[in-house]
Amino acid sequence: MKPRILIIEDEAIVAMELRFVLEDLGYEVVDAVADARSARNVVRETPVDLALVDIHLSDGPTGVELGRELANDQNVTVLYMTANPGMVRDGVAGTIGVLTKPTDERAVQTAVAYALRRRQGEMSPPAPAELRLFA
Repeated sequence: MKPRILIIEDEAIVAMELRFVLEDLGYEVVDAVADARSARNVVRETPVDLALVDIHLSDGPTGVELGRELANDQNVTVLYMTANPGMVRDGVAGTIGVLTKPTDERAVQTAVAYALRRRQGEMSPPAPAELRLFA
């Protein structure tokens, strides 16, 4: 079964590019949503393995709390993707880390692969350099 990924990103072009990259890599993108409420609705209705979460969404800077909630209450592996990594500089309990935007396809590929390996309990190879891990 293909890993199921939810994109939580308010910039439509960024979300579309992410979807293309992930689908080309063989992942199933269950949806791309722009706000916290929509993300919660998707996760309630569809199994999600990994969420790529921006911090500033169309409903404000709701991504930090949303990521914490998805990781801790919904058992979703969470990677933040943001142009504002300072907003999660102290880490977010239950989530893996942050990939700073703008980024490239290779960084997305390696960060997603790493996060999915972590979800399965694998710890090697080490995290990609572009991914800042939380403690």
